Amino acid sequence: MHCNRKYTPEPKLQGYPKSMRKQAVEMYVDGGNLRRIARHLKVAPQTVAFWVTDVAETLPNAPMPEEVKEAEMDELFTFIGDKKTKSIF
Repeated sequence: MHCNRKYTPEPKLQGYPKSMRKQAVEMYVDGGNLRRIARHLKVAPQTVAFWVTDVAETLPNAPMPEEVKEAEMDELFTFIGDKKTKSIF
């Protein structure tokens, strides 16, 4: 009786190559979104998200200043100003 399995002397490696993972993370850092990167690499968007998260977890924490002397509010003001709706009356 046969189990319909074929013997492979050198089995294929599972998973994706490190070069593909690196490319996905670089594309994400350059501003690409997960879906677009996934379509380009022909993988699931969640796979790209896992790769990005894995790399992000290895990064050191961002340095925090002990004292803040100035805060930039211009971007927030512009963002809120753009969101105002005009009355139709």
